[in-house]
Amino acid sequence: MADEDNKRGGNSADQLRGEKYFNDTGLWGFIHRSFTKSMGYTDDDLKKPVIGICNTFSELNKCHSHFRELTDYVKRGVWQAGGMPMEFPTISIGEPYVKPTTMLLRNLMAMDTEEMVKAHPIDGVVLLGGCDKTVPAQLMAAVSANIPAIVLTGGPMLNGKLNGQTLGACTDCYQFTLEHKAGNITDEQLTVAENAICRSDGHCMVMGTASTMAAIAEGLGMALPGCAAIPAPDSRRRHMSEQTGKQIVELVRRNIRPRDIITPESLDNAIRVTMACAGSTNAIIHLVAIAGRLGYRLPLERFDEISATTPFILNVRPSGKYQMEEFFEAGGVPSLMKEIEPLLNGHCLTVTGQTVTENLRGVQVTDRELIYPLEQPIAPQGGIAVLRGNLSPNGALIKQTAVSPHLKKHRGRAVVFKSPADLNARIDDPDLDVDENSVLVLKNAGPKGAPAMPEIGQIPIPKKLLVQGVRDMVRISDARISGTSYGTLIVHVAPEAAIGGPLGLVENGDEIELDIDMRKLELHVDEDTLRERKAKWEAPPPAYDRGYGLLFLERVLQADEGCDFDFLLPPELRK
Repeated sequence: MADEDNKRGGNSADQLRGEKYFNDTGLWGFIHRSFTKSMGYTDDDLKKPVIGICNTFSELNKCHSHFRELTDYVKRGVWQAGGMPMEFPTISIGEPYVKPTTMLLRNLMAMDTEEMVKAHPIDGVVLLGGCDKTVPAQLMAAVSANIPAIVLTGGPMLNGKLNGQTLGACTDCYQFTLEHKAGNITDEQLTVAENAICRSDGHCMVMGTASTMAAIAEGLGMALPGCAAIPAPDSRRRHMSEQTGKQIVELVRRNIRPRDIITPESLDNAIRVTMACAGSTNAIIHLVAIAGRLGYRLPLERFDEISATTPFILNVRPSGKYQMEEFFEAGGVPSLMKEIEPLLNGHCLTVTGQTVTENLRGVQVTDRELIYPLEQPIAPQGGIAVLRGNLSPNGALIKQTAVSPHLKKHRGRAVVFKSPADLNARIDDPDLDVDENSVLVLKNAGPKGAPAMPEIGQIPIPKKLLVQGVRDMVRISDARISGTSYGTLIVHVAPEAAIGGPLGLVENGDEIELDIDMRKLELHVDEDTLRERKAKWEAPPPAYDRGYGLLFLERVLQADEGCDFDFLLPPELRK
């Protein structure tokens, strides 16, 4: 394969990869044709563009449980458009199941997807994802492999229903278990709730990480307009799947590739969409990682600049009132993008073959209860703020739209937990020296420390405060949180404690100051004391001594760098 052809992912404009593969007149061409025809494909089929369908169905991934059906509709669209569909699997990482965290396996899934795409005679690929880390892994792979690609997300669940109340996973999962812990609901009531909250196929139906990444796929231009919000059981999800199958064939014919679509300008569009809908803090890590695969260093300052100039306008939980089902009925991501169109880079190319501006022609915003006017937003700034100070010199994140108003500016004394295990052991101890003004601090929960930065940043409220009616406190960690979380949660503190970051030096009783408006996170301890503590600091023992876990610990980057592996970045970005 020529160097230029390899750089472009294996396709050339004049001959497709599949044509090279099946038209070979020698031994290998004979073998390729013979083995493929044994599966029922014909000589006529082998003349068509080969469309890979990356099917991440798994019974260990509830969010993807319906993907077998969606794949059938994608195949229908591919055949109708003159392509030859060939389905293949990759690993599938389901958020509720994988331990210690799916973040451990995001990069592995990206590697799996990239290598499967590059190793086979695929002219274009449909990427079926949905659960939190699957879509970013696939986008990272798409940028690196750079053959024509399109994302098809699986869609959100229908709203949960209980006694006339609308429920959302997992925002209400926290609420029910919190109230159960406080003694306000019984075991039987908890069981009724857990049977009512997830009542269909699909991913979480609030603006958690799955919904955020689906919206980002649209914002980037890598999914067809309207794809993100269609509920998983809705027949229009099948229609979208068929249309996606048709469109990937068109992308192959026009030789439109991910790097034609994902650019610094389209990444800005995706950040705008994230901020306008108060999306998940996890999106920051994933967008930085996707940008890194382009060779583009995306600093946290860019997120804060865009947040400061992008009003929060989407009234969807956990920062709003409604859920994805209502968002779909209000027009979904196209209607949101139409409202923020003056802020978008309209010239960016998308998988429709048209620009953002062209896609938005004729789109209207019809429901102002869901999508607020740009001039009269829910809040003047986007959902996520970047905090800096001596406690987080490389940045930390907070979903400011989910913070209790009285805690947006706060100063309190630290109550420190040295590890997740320490937190679990002591958080509900009746003798814990804590009050509602304390700042709960969790160390060693970052990329190398936990390991792999699990979603444990929603540190539980101590039980003795719960029974007093306390429902929010300032909580700080180098961990992540679910996009469905709410409260005053400062996460992604970088550098993390496990590599000697300032968070690792915090001790009980230290005063910590938070000021969201000033983007400030400050540890009020003098420099001499911090130097003394640093001299005595010892790194925690590593969680792995072999295998993939050891590879992760040795090569993973910090949160502000996207948590990709250093060796997966282009050479110009490697340290």
